[in-house]
Amino acid sequence: MTIDDHDFNYVRQLVRESAAIVLEEGKQYLVDNRLSLLARREGLTSAREVIVRLRAAPGGPLQRKVIEAMTTTETLFFRDGRPYEAMRKTIFPELQRLRAAERKLQIWSCACSSGQEPYSVSMLLHEHFPALASWTLRLTATDLSTEMLARSRAGLYSQLEVERGLPSGYLDKYFDRIGADWQIRNDLRRMIEFHQMNLAGRWIQLPPVDLVLLRNVLIYFDVETKRQILAKVKKALRPGGFLMLGTAETTMNINDGFELVRSDGTSYYRLRSA
Repeated sequence: MTIDDHDFNYVRQLVRESAAIVLEEGKQYLVDNRLSLLARREGLTSAREVIVRLRAAPGGPLQRKVIEAMTTTETLFFRDGRPYEAMRKTIFPELQRLRAAERKLQIWSCACSSGQEPYSVSMLLHEHFPALASWTLRLTATDLSTEMLARSRAGLYSQLEVERGLPSGYLDKYFDRIGADWQIRNDLRRMIEFHQMNLAGRWIQLPPVDLVLLRNVLIYFDVETKRQILAKVKKALRPGGFLMLGTAETTMNINDGFELVRSDGTSYYRLRSA
């Protein structure tokens, strides 16, 4: 049994209030699919039963699981390709030059999901920037979902997941075989600190950041929430720092503190000089 409009609007309002994420009209199928999967994990019969139980006990563990189910997005290693080419050819060489005196770099993956984005960055740095091995290099990865963060910390991926996006030779070089799965090497996992954080809520304390990866995230928020998030990102970035958004996202007419850069077949943003 699929959910009706009343159930959809209830979940829609809950997600909006808890995570500031906007579910557009016509997304009933998405709510039904996500909550049907959650129902199976919880031993329930349907998405409808999940909502009935949620209404009976709002604010409990089931509500957190519903929010996480509705806000988790699929990702893959080196997603879209070209942004990583821009990091390799332009962004990291520029940051390496700018930070040469202090020899420190701080990178932040804002919505890391199951971890492929921060691990892709760590592999890219290890592969192409060996000189940075002697620097103080920190990668921070955050996500709303505690379940996704647990997966990210483990760095354990199925055969199907590692077949999607990894450059040739990276699997044998940067992963260890664990049964039927593959695990990111310990030294790469140690490069990354994972933290739970709601981008639309209270932020964790972050050190000044050189590169912010906020890719395919802003599309889920309303304009005012986008404005608030970008204002915080602007404050978090160091002078000369960079911001990467998804291909369908922009800072235009939201925050004028960023300069658009087109390079290497993609686009990204540089913090404007004060």
